[in-house]
Amino acid sequence: MRQIWITQPGAPEVLRVKEAPDPEPGAGTLRIRVEASGVNFADILGRMGLYPDLPAIPVVAGYEVGGRVDAVGAGVDPDWVGRAVFALTHFGGYADVVCVPANRVFARPDDMSAEQGAALPVNYFTAWQLIVVMGGLKAGETVLVHSAGGGVGIAAAQIARHIGATVIGTASASKHAALRGLGVDHLIDYRSEDFEVRAREITRGRGVELILDAIGGESFKKGYRLLSPTGRLGMFGISSAATGKRRNIVSMLRTMASMPWLQFTPVSLINENKGVFGVNLGHLWGEVDRIRAWADRLLELWRNGVVRPQIARRFSFDEAPAAHHYIQDRKNFGKVLLIP
Repeated sequence: MRQIWITQPGAPEVLRVKEAPDPEPGAGTLRIRVEASGVNFADILGRMGLYPDLPAIPVVAGYEVGGRVDAVGAGVDPDWVGRAVFALTHFGGYADVVCVPANRVFARPDDMSAEQGAALPVNYFTAWQLIVVMGGLKAGETVLVHSAGGGVGIAAAQIARHIGATVIGTASASKHAALRGLGVDHLIDYRSEDFEVRAREITRGRGVELILDAIGGESFKKGYRLLSPTGRLGMFGISSAATGKRRNIVSMLRTMASMPWLQFTPVSLINENKGVFGVNLGHLWGEVDRIRAWADRLLELWRNGVVRPQIARRFSFDEAPAAHHYIQDRKNFGKVLLIP
């Protein structure tokens, strides 16, 4: 098999393709011939040496794949062999063959390609947790989605529009037309506009009921201020700590110093009728049954044409460094995939 390794912390060029023997599925696992692997910002943070959950480098990154089962281990129904699937991988997804526990493997609908399958798990499970499970978004409410042109942002917009909420998205101006095509109601150019000021104008001073923020730092502070009474701030990343393409300690410290350490106090939350919560899908490996229930709901939305991952660009395994550059240069609208 071929795998993409993070050989050392650094710029995208530290990614290297290496050959290894095909793995054999152990008890309770399935082997998948991978047709597409999803690229996520967690992979980029790991490559930079900024992701604490990443196993010791050198390591194969990757959280999701789409492909077809070609072998099963003991205790797994042999009828899985030959099935088209997508799967969550706890690292190791940047490979053309993976072995995955059976409970993290999902049968693909007939009309879902391997690429669409690889683009679904991390982004859509995260968006579902943010919006439905913990955010409690309802029809008639307003949600502000940061980085609306990214994979999670697009997933969130599709789910929120289905619920009947008003969607405000932040994105560079070059992505606004495509986001309008997805039904985003209002757009803010984060490069030239203050999202707090502009969102207050859009909501006529009321603020918003839900914010999805993976930026962190000062953005968390402004978002909390922007919440209306009963509003919720959903935090699922701190991308502002990852400036440049190598680890930058000064940038990390600056972001941490700007975090709202004293703003979210029990008393302030009570008195202001606001809520703050965090989401990290990578810390829910012990809750796979819960995630499978989310998958059932999302696959129902797939069948109804509500959710459709947007594929930004496909890169070969040999082009893995270019794939990371593409995301860090903010060129992607939707999901970036690695194709064996």
